[in-house]
Amino acid sequence: MARYFDVHPQNPQPRSIAQLTALLRDQDALIAYPTDSCYALGARLDSPTGGDRIKRIRGLGDRHHFTLMCADFAQLGQFVILDNSAFRAIKAATPGPYTFILPATKEVPRRLAHPKKKTVGVRIPDHPVAMALVRELGTPMLSSTLLLPDHEEPLTEGWPIKEELDHVVDAVVDAGDCGTVPTTVVDWSEGYPEVVREGAGDPGRF
Repeated sequence: MARYFDVHPQNPQPRSIAQLTALLRDQDALIAYPTDSCYALGARLDSPTGGDRIKRIRGLGDRHHFTLMCADFAQLGQFVILDNSAFRAIKAATPGPYTFILPATKEVPRRLAHPKKKTVGVRIPDHPVAMALVRELGTPMLSSTLLLPDHEEPLTEGWPIKEELDHVVDAVVDAGDCGTVPTTVVDWSEGYPEVVREGAGDPGRF
């Protein structure tokens, strides 16, 4: 049964954030948590089970691009290769509801990078709860939009998420409705921006 955390959306309680990161770090937990685009599933970066659990819940194949939820641009830069144009454009767009697909560095566990392209998604959220979690954790969080195989839109509220996923996640973070529109995804892996999904972020800037 998943633990349920009622967290303030603007000023998340430090005790709750500490308890959640302890679950991620010490118990290899998988959590459902709010972001600036919609709810997401999250596990610690080096989780031996998190990626497979996310794929089972979402019905994903092996070529799914996972996202690394980062605390800041300095952290993001450790896990992907950026040229000057990507550096400037991505820095200007973060934090915000964008996911960027870039070549992964050796810091990214091999099982999390795209098996053929060796790329990974990265993003910096503009949401107090998500930011508090990744800052407290100290490393990026392995993440994926909480969109279930039989749903047309992501789940948006904590308690229905707990009822739906009670036996497949370890904790649910409720900070109120955060919307149903996922991030705008920009693939920069070939050295130029290609918008591959239009979402919450303005695609016009790319």
